[in-house]
Amino acid sequence: MSNFMILLGKQIEIQISGEDFFEGLLIDFGQDILVLFNGQQFVYIPLLHVHSIKLSDKKNQINDSPTEQSFMEEIEAISYRKVLINAKGLFIEIYATGNISFHGYILNVLNDYLIFYSPVYKIIFIPLNHVKWLTPYNHNVTPYTLDNKALPVKPSNISFSRTLEEQLKKLEGELVVFDGGIDPMKVGLLKEIENNLIELVIANGETVFLKQNHIKSVHLLQ
Repeated sequence: MSNFMILLGKQIEIQISGEDFFEGLLIDFGQDILVLFNGQQFVYIPLLHVHSIKLSDKKNQINDSPTEQSFMEEIEAISYRKVLINAKGLFIEIYATGNISFHGYILNVLNDYLIFYSPVYKIIFIPLNHVKWLTPYNHNVTPYTLDNKALPVKPSNISFSRTLEEQLKKLEGELVVFDGGIDPMKVGLLKEIENNLIELVIANGETVFLKQNHIKSVHLLQ
């Protein structure tokens, strides 16, 4: 990790999974995460999804220094899990799948997934190994300009399990949406989950089997 020291404070270009690119100043790093400042916001990128890092060819494109501190500024050694835990209660944008990013709040961080509250999607389960990046909004921004009274940032009546597979077992017999619902083959009745294999009945009654380790987000249709 000491190799990143030569890039600290410099403008870099990062390619992550999905052919996405980020440009910004490298502000901080840990053994499994990088922190960029893109001129407006801090972007936290887990190294798990980083394909390449190089010095940017666009010299001095980002001239402004951050006017706000990173919320990890006072943490001596940052890590991906510490970032998620310290982001609890902050309004953030988090990206995990396709062309959809979720806007809301981290409620809890469990063994292999996090619980996210979105004013649009409500409770969402996101596997930790599928978070591509997250960025906090400025403190004076609220989701969709909603009043705080319209943002009940608290868990639903569901009791949350330590692992995602255990949590999905509790949802057997419920309507669920995987990966944002873009693919109709990932929306339906969760019949059973066993040994990392999900049995899902879609709208036309057809049964589809999905591998749990490829699921990037889960929310309920209720």
